[in-house]
Amino acid sequence: MQIKKTPGYKIIQAWLDKKGYHPFSFQEEAWQYIINQESGIVNAPTGCGKTFSVFLGAVIQFINRHPATYLSKKNNGLQLLWITPLRALAKDIGRAMEEVIVELGMSWKTGIRNGDTEISIRQKQKKQMPEVLIITPESLHLLLAQKNYPLVFENLKIIAVDEWHEILGSKRGVQVELAISRIVNIKPQTSNFQPCLWGISATIGNLEQAKEVLLSPLEKEGVIVKANIKKNIQIESIIPDEIEKYPWAGHLGIKLAEKVLPIIYNSKTTLIFINTRGMSERWYQTLLNIAPDLAGAIALHHGSIEQPLRLWVEDALHEGKLKAVVCTASLDLGVDFRPVETVIQVGSPKGVARFLQRAGRSGGTKNSY
Repeated sequence: MQIKKTPGYKIIQAWLDKKGYHPFSFQEEAWQYIINQESGIVNAPTGCGKTFSVFLGAVIQFINRHPATYLSKKNNGLQLLWITPLRALAKDIGRAMEEVIVELGMSWKTGIRNGDTEISIRQKQKKQMPEVLIITPESLHLLLAQKNYPLVFENLKIIAVDEWHEILGSKRGVQVELAISRIVNIKPQTSNFQPCLWGISATIGNLEQAKEVLLSPLEKEGVIVKANIKKNIQIESIIPDEIEKYPWAGHLGIKLAEKVLPIIYNSKTTLIFINTRGMSERWYQTLLNIAPDLAGAIALHHGSIEQPLRLWVEDALHEGKLKAVVCTASLDLGVDFRPVETVIQVGSPKGVARFLQRAGRSGGTKNSY
């Protein structure tokens, strides 16, 4: 069936129209494949709606199956398993998904499961899984180790692997591959339906190989949905007035803190990426020392900071309350903080793909999901 003729698409289109948005063609293409129960990879620039190309596809699929009761139908079991490599990314994605669910009036629940999740919340999830579970690779393996875990996945329709480029070829990527292999092979014991599998990425050089690795547990060829969108990114290099003999990244790069200040003042919100936690703390303190007026408007974010403070920074950043955040790879991936206008990379980003990923954090896409 053509996607535009389905009740699910019509409902989503009406919701988008109310907000003044319209779907990109690559999103509609992904939705069509999803209702056809196909698997594959979505490749689109950062900030152009990759998340909604799969999430809204799952919503459309559910509405199509329950056109009369989709608003009131509760406790449907796990419908969408969303695997993400970052805790900060999980929180932001969960917030965006909940916003859609609430505005549509659906009874779906979203849940997050990672190292920060409280035991009480995990126990509630064990008794009644939300329709959408956002989980890290490590927490997924712990879930698979629990008693009667096959029952968790008996209603599963879609597995989504976010930022596949970041974990492909790493130990965490192997974790994801093993977990997916286990999940899809327990499905025949509980249902004749095998879940769809979708990878999501902004920067993958070899899409065919990435797709082949991801979909190997399904033994399917799958499809590639590639956005024909070019996001304009302006890059400006800030160099010292005098070039020393030694590399000026890291501790020597801090000499350029004064030159960074005008950029911070002229932007609504700025992310300042530092490669190490120790140096991020030095940069944060240096910026406060040379610009005391930034106190309360600048924050620090890295993996060693306690959870409540990290969550506060993420919420404040999302709400546009902060002028700048000095961060490490803890805010590296597809976290869509729309108030962010500018990204500063101090030193080498250790790869062009990572640099493009970080640069893509600047300037939110406003005309579409």
